[in-house]
Amino acid sequence: MKAFFPLLFICLLGQAALAQKTPPKKAAPVKTVAVPDSMKIDSVQVEYVRTEPNADLWVLHGDRLNVRVKAQPGLKVSLWNQHPLQELPAAQNKGVAGLYVGSYIVQAADKLKDQFLEVLVDDTTTVFTAATHYSTTKVTILNPAQPIYGLTKTNTAYMNYGLGEDRLGGAKMGFLDSLVRVQVTGKMGRDYRIKLSNTLNAYIPVQQVQLEGPSLYTGESLTSSWSVTGDDANGKYDYVRVAVGQRLPYTSYMEVSPSRIVVDIYGAVSNSNWITQHRTLKEVTNVQYQQISSDVFRVTIDLCHPQAWGYSVGYQGNSLVIKVKRQPEKLKLRHLTIAVDAGHGGTNNGATGKTGIPEKEITLKIAQQLKKELEKKGAKVIMTREADVSVDNSARVQTLRQAQPDLLVSIHVNSAGRPEVKGTSTYYRHLAFRPLSQALYKEVLKLDLKEFGNIGGFNFALNAPTEFPNALVETAFASNPEDEQKLINPDFQKDMAEQIRKGLELFLKQTTKRKK
Repeated sequence: MKAFFPLLFICLLGQAALAQKTPPKKAAPVKTVAVPDSMKIDSVQVEYVRTEPNADLWVLHGDRLNVRVKAQPGLKVSLWNQHPLQELPAAQNKGVAGLYVGSYIVQAADKLKDQFLEVLVDDTTTVFTAATHYSTTKVTILNPAQPIYGLTKTNTAYMNYGLGEDRLGGAKMGFLDSLVRVQVTGKMGRDYRIKLSNTLNAYIPVQQVQLEGPSLYTGESLTSSWSVTGDDANGKYDYVRVAVGQRLPYTSYMEVSPSRIVVDIYGAVSNSNWITQHRTLKEVTNVQYQQISSDVFRVTIDLCHPQAWGYSVGYQGNSLVIKVKRQPEKLKLRHLTIAVDAGHGGTNNGATGKTGIPEKEITLKIAQQLKKELEKKGAKVIMTREADVSVDNSARVQTLRQAQPDLLVSIHVNSAGRPEVKGTSTYYRHLAFRPLSQALYKEVLKLDLKEFGNIGGFNFALNAPTEFPNALVETAFASNPEDEQKLINPDFQKDMAEQIRKGLELFLKQTTKRKK
């Protein structure tokens, strides 16, 4: 045993010395495991909360508030007042799950003023607590006891039927003069909703209305006596004047068979006890009115000729004046002023086909040829542009309204997403002006072009004026190789101008035959 302990001691010393000469082993690296996103958050994921439309809203009690929430599937989602939203099946949302939708009727007890809309989201488990999420746009519930009124800021303020839009803009109900008083009952982003009558609303751009603020004055007005008179024998217009008391909103349209003009004045109540009609009238044969509802006063103007030649509506003071254009005495080009509109121009190239030649060049060349054709026949011609310059459509319309031509033709080149689509077409908005578009269509089809149609109700700026008959000609399709080769051919451009001129002459000839 005595010999063992010294030996053990020596062995331990040797191991210690050996340990000092041998470097220590490195520790194995620790592997990091990625944590799923679902484990990193402390609440359920919500991509967005939106109202429909996704814009700042002003609404009234009784309005429908539509809400959409995109989040994880399988949640319980509700509005600030516990009104539930329903998760759409993925099949109804292009295969994407987690879309929650709901429609809520605003109640009298609801109070929101310029607030982000609250939505409560709960995963229905104990993993996460329910959380409140907010829309990026604000909602205000208006007080019906404090109606809001405003005045139109321009004499070209326009009203749309709804909020829908396409490349031509929203479907227009009509235009208003300046300083017309409108009641604002809502706001949907860039548009005010205005009340025309108890059963009819319209939408007008926010920038076209100056708000007055809350008011207890309803805006209802009594009509009084009428004056219906005309220019002297050499003049061009008859006038129907209706005293209203204040500048109320209105809409108008033309009817055919029989030919007449109808104007509805909203908020007006009849107190008209007589109508004075003068012998100077040449186009207006009779006028009458109806109180078609408690807040809609209708003016009906019967015309002398089957073909209406246009009219305008506006205020002189607080009297609504309908200015009715008389049919020209002589229906020949040499006695008329014709407006020719070359579509696009400047920075607006329009349609372009494979050749790269833009629509603006083709329309200008055809318009210049048409001007020559018309001037050869003795017509006075007004061009909306005579060079490659940018001219806004609203500026074109303003120029034309000031010039008051007898007829307008707007020239364009069509385009489609499918190259096989081809042909020519004409367009009108107002039914009374359809005969002009039909006559033009009949003549341009003689250029061996395929029929694309005579198209009505066309919501284009140059078809909107009621002051003069107008039509648009889509000559052919730049997107179709065969049509495009015709369009860029100077001989075809000259032929197209000639046929458009013949179309105008055909319209005048047909109108002469329709005279009473």
